[in-house]
Amino acid sequence: MQRIALVTDSTAYLTPSLRERYGVHVIPLYVHFGTKTYRDGVDLDTSLFYSLLRRSETLPTTSQPSLGDFLALYRELGREAEAIISIHLSTGISGTVAVAQMARDALQEEMVSPPDIRIIDSRTTSGGMALLVTAAARAIAEGHDVDTVVTMVEKLIGRMHTVFVVDTLTYLHKGGRIGGAATLIGSMLQVRPLLYFKEGKIDLLEKARTTRKARQRMLELAAEWADGRPVHAAVVHAEAHGAAEMTRRYVAEHLECRELFVLEFSPVIATHVGPGTVGLALYAE
Repeated sequence: MQRIALVTDSTAYLTPSLRERYGVHVIPLYVHFGTKTYRDGVDLDTSLFYSLLRRSETLPTTSQPSLGDFLALYRELGREAEAIISIHLSTGISGTVAVAQMARDALQEEMVSPPDIRIIDSRTTSGGMALLVTAAARAIAEGHDVDTVVTMVEKLIGRMHTVFVVDTLTYLHKGGRIGGAATLIGSMLQVRPLLYFKEGKIDLLEKARTTRKARQRMLELAAEWADGRPVHAAVVHAEAHGAAEMTRRYVAEHLECRELFVLEFSPVIATHVGPGTVGLALYAE
């Protein structure tokens, strides 16, 4: 059986138990509060992040892993793995994939027998990416080769739905990640947007009058996308535990779930969506 290592980045924000269960290696992105830099999910968890956010006079900024970060991880894994599958957040909102590709190319020049490194643009992040990673991990555990696993993940990307409701567009607007939803900036007092990933970028899916109606519409869409089929789903939230639990309960009761996670947005993603955001990612079998 081919020895395959699985890598993702911290924006998937897998729980420690999921990382251990599936043997996933995580490379952190960075969050910058003024002159202080934190590694997403390493020395900055969500509790500390929201505490710092409330005290900060300016919004934090974020950045992708460095070339050296990727090289160090790929070198380490390449000592034993014949292949590495590296799944990362969308190129539409981050340069992480580009840096990973640079590291792969550098390693091919550096090593006599480098591992076969396959870098996948998830075209999403957070819960959607977590579902892709767990699917890849199961396929690797079943003994599939790297080509088969990559093909499977790429097909799942085309079937993945990622939708979320924010309390305010302020964070997305200031972080420059708002994409096609920018037209809503002037009318946020009148509507609550239902946002989604469209071709790897954040765009407006629908508008609702209230946050409650927007979240309800998110659940209605989930049922439409499932269309009676079993689903793999992940509920994600930014300091919105109650709303996340209500969403989880609805999904568990109304859909046939093969897999259902409740995850937090990582500090990097929470920087851009803001507290109070609730999202749902799913794909149907």
